[in-house]
Amino acid sequence: VNAMKTHSGSVSSVSFSPNGAQIASGSGDHSIRIWNADTGKEICEPLRGHRGDIQLVTFSPDGKRLASGSSYDNGIVRLWDVMTGQQIGQPLRGHAHWVMCVAFSPDGNRIVSGSWDETLLLWDAQTGQAIGEPLRGHSGYVCTAAFSPDGKHIASGSSDNTVRIWDAETGKPVGDPLRGHDSVVKAVAYRPDGARIISQCQSGTIRIWDPQTRQMVLGPLRWDEHPAYPITFSPDGQYIVSGSLDGTIRIRVAQTGRTVAGPWEADSGFCVNSVAFSPDSKHVVSGGYDGTVRIWDAEMD
Repeated sequence: VNAMKTHSGSVSSVSFSPNGAQIASGSGDHSIRIWNADTGKEICEPLRGHRGDIQLVTFSPDGKRLASGSSYDNGIVRLWDVMTGQQIGQPLRGHAHWVMCVAFSPDGNRIVSGSWDETLLLWDAQTGQAIGEPLRGHSGYVCTAAFSPDGKHIASGSSDNTVRIWDAETGKPVGDPLRGHDSVVKAVAYRPDGARIISQCQSGTIRIWDPQTRQMVLGPLRWDEHPAYPITFSPDGQYIVSGSLDGTIRIRVAQTGRTVAGPWEADSGFCVNSVAFSPDSKHVVSGGYDGTVRIWDAEMD
């Protein structure tokens, strides 16, 4: 494991670049850092501009830009140039409260953001202009959002304990909310083939849904004694990596939940806030409460 600690606050979000060469991390110290994934060295000065804790940072599909959202920052999304570390254009303004999540569309042309104001917004990633009206339907703050692999839909999770699916072109909800979680939905992710959505709530239960029928196909599952909030699929969709409140990380077979790697002691008993697979699935990056970014060899049994 390679550990990088220069953040002075909890690491809330980590992300691999699409080519696997860089890692971005966002922190409660209000900064974003970009790392060389091989050497663990920072490749530029910290990215500063947000006035609150970074909630999420993500690379564009071409790896040239970052999008980020934060708390206590007037509801704005910021875009950054990965090579220079400089902010691109003006902040994207539209939300009335904290920005909790951001995600690029697969073609990189759009961004979706979710907020404490209970809405999602779509943005033109080139011009920074909002597209259409806010996506309204959740009755609680929006914690997490993800585009489907074909870019046609968006899944979101909220403090209203539901997952919603949206038409990414019209901004309209597709069908009724996906119900069953008993607490805040902290994570949603599409399987890379788009045929499944995984969601996890604050109490630690996991559900897997068919987005076409909007029916639950697996769950509720509870794999850990301690709730595991960050959860995501491997690039091939075969595995799931999760981080836990007890500071451990596990990789599991997506279909069965069988542990194939871990538990790794990531954070000395503190919670793991964010995890991500490298594009080749050979590594996992994690960020935790202790302010450290760690890279793990994802050798699976």
